[in-house]
Amino acid sequence: MNTDRPRLLDLGCCAGAASRGYADAGFDVWGVDLTPRGAYPYTLVRADMLDVLRDRAFLALFAAIHASPPCQANTRLQHLRDAQGGSVKENGHDMIGPVRELLDAWGGPYVIENVPGADMRADLTLCGTMFGLHVMRGDRYRPLKRHRLFESNVGLGPQPGCDHALGRPLGVYGTPADDIPQGGQTCSSVREAGELMGIDWMTRWDDIKEAIPPAYTRHVGERLMAAVRER
Repeated sequence: MNTDRPRLLDLGCCAGAASRGYADAGFDVWGVDLTPRGAYPYTLVRADMLDVLRDRAFLALFAAIHASPPCQANTRLQHLRDAQGGSVKENGHDMIGPVRELLDAWGGPYVIENVPGADMRADLTLCGTMFGLHVMRGDRYRPLKRHRLFESNVGLGPQPGCDHALGRPLGVYGTPADDIPQGGQTCSSVREAGELMGIDWMTRWDDIKEAIPPAYTRHVGERLMAAVRER
């Protein structure tokens, strides 16, 4: 393993937004997904995340693991417009428990990420307003309100505050140019969504609407990196 750039495994990598943040934090990132989306920009393994987590010889290659398991929520997250991009597959299974159990058995530094309402600890909750993620529509400041939960077996630092009073937020979920009276409003295009989320390589709405802004995982990755360096 390259000790100058420790290797991180991104389980459920999709089109690579979380991976980009971890790469920016200094990791050599490998992604795992059964059906990767778009042009994944790092080393990719097409596999089931649970099968990968049972392969101890393969896991020995990695210093840290990020997991974004599918979760069949029974809360407001069943309603996509409320989830702000936290889609839950209709026939999906709640894999957070099995993934956590296998990560604990592995024993290295890990992070589990999911949407609000998922059955996990919120050791850290991140939002676009914490990182200044926004676009300008004319003279109007439109911030990204997109909460994600992070659970970890290492310290993730203090909880930052988010500011939803900065302006009417924009979201990346459902369909482009959706405008819900007294509710959410989505970006008008993939290009605007990419500007809002700090993603410049995705070209499909279906890819970007499920993405984690790389700023989130860079923030988390810096703390994971500290834990790796201490081992």
